[in-house]
Amino acid sequence: MNILNKFRKSIMLAVKLMIILSMTFIFIGCWQDNYEASLFSGKGNYVVVFSYLVILLAFSNLYGGLKIGMLRLHEVIYSFSLSMLFTNFIMYLELSLIARELVNPLPLLWAVFLQLIIIFFGSYAANSIYYSMYQAHHILAIVGENVDSAAVVAKMGRIKERYAIDKIIYSNEGEENIIKAINEYEAIFIGDIEKSLQNNIIRYCYKERKRIYLSPSSNDIIINNCYQSQIFDAPVLVCRNRGLTIEQQLIKRAMDLLVSVIGLIIASPIMILVALGIKLYDGGPVFFKQNRVTKDGKIFNVLKFRSMIVDADKVKLRKATTNDDRITPIGKIIRPLRLDELPQLLNILKGDMSLVGPRPERTENVYEYTQMLPEFDLRHRVKGGLTGYAQIYGKYNTSPQSKLNMDLIYIEKYSLLLDLKLLVMTIKILFMRESTEGFSDEDSLIGNKNKKTEGNKTEE
Repeated sequence: MNILNKFRKSIMLAVKLMIILSMTFIFIGCWQDNYEASLFSGKGNYVVVFSYLVILLAFSNLYGGLKIGMLRLHEVIYSFSLSMLFTNFIMYLELSLIARELVNPLPLLWAVFLQLIIIFFGSYAANSIYYSMYQAHHILAIVGENVDSAAVVAKMGRIKERYAIDKIIYSNEGEENIIKAINEYEAIFIGDIEKSLQNNIIRYCYKERKRIYLSPSSNDIIINNCYQSQIFDAPVLVCRNRGLTIEQQLIKRAMDLLVSVIGLIIASPIMILVALGIKLYDGGPVFFKQNRVTKDGKIFNVLKFRSMIVDADKVKLRKATTNDDRITPIGKIIRPLRLDELPQLLNILKGDMSLVGPRPERTENVYEYTQMLPEFDLRHRVKGGLTGYAQIYGKYNTSPQSKLNMDLIYIEKYSLLLDLKLLVMTIKILFMRESTEGFSDEDSLIGNKNKKTEGNKTEE
């Protein structure tokens, strides 16, 4: 086993390549046996095979199919399957282009079935191999009074194959006791604790070669995206903190206009059906309007298809929950599929929102969150977005601090390529139930007891 551990990265690379190549060979067999009109007489066939490999690898990397051991097994299978489906669809168009006609899709559908079998069994085998070589790290969690840090520890504890949270120690137990505890573990999780203590712990862990998992603060994220400069013999970190350049804003706006117009044209049949369903169900208004906050604190009315009963906020003043009885039968269909968000294409066309950016919050939420987190207002340096970093990697019930941190990551790392990546990633999360998960009923009741300014958070 020690010998295997030395080559475990190479072994996992070989396993991933075997899955990718198996799917590619199935495509090649299907293509050569059923699509003679799409075959070249010379070396052009190599171009088709190469394009299949490149597209499949690109989607698998983007959607996380290659993150075996890092994602849960069902997420790996889902990511691989989605990557394969998109690749086969693109290749179907390519083969049709070569044949100069729409080729019969049935043989390719049989190939998809065989590839799904490869994905399922291949991912399961790869996952087993990974965890046989990579044992879960035994972790000491050092936390303070911050609720978010405790939540991260709880989430890590649910992934027992990767993280073994053996002990939790609180920062008020003293630095000396914490250092003694660190010596007994191979990995340390550091939550949001007092900065001087955090620095001392990080230095000690670095010295003792301990693996560190760090729950970042907003300042950590800002500093992490600085670049290094050199002033004579002194290294200096430079944080520009300027937001988007004029050129970036113009390109972003042009993409917003183009995609929103095309999106409205394509989605119009679906939007008409949804609008009819809502109107016929109870005769109430089709759209739901709500004040939201966008760039520089500007307030605008966000448009959504109404997914709850009329005047839902007057029935029960509480957060929307997973099994909320205010959600209509139409709402139970359109909310998981995010169809209720489609009218926001009009907000994007108007310029109130962007395609990609921090999710615009209600005015009441912004007031409440900035009371708890003054830095929450930093996310308003760019326009709110229909989709974004926090919407893709977070959940409906992600905490304000985590949302802020993810939005700051987006702002600090902004590029047109990142926007395009997040747009493609949005397709993946449309069918992932976790991302639309509501608050539990218990959380909802606690939230209303403890927060005077809470109000109703329906239709988010």
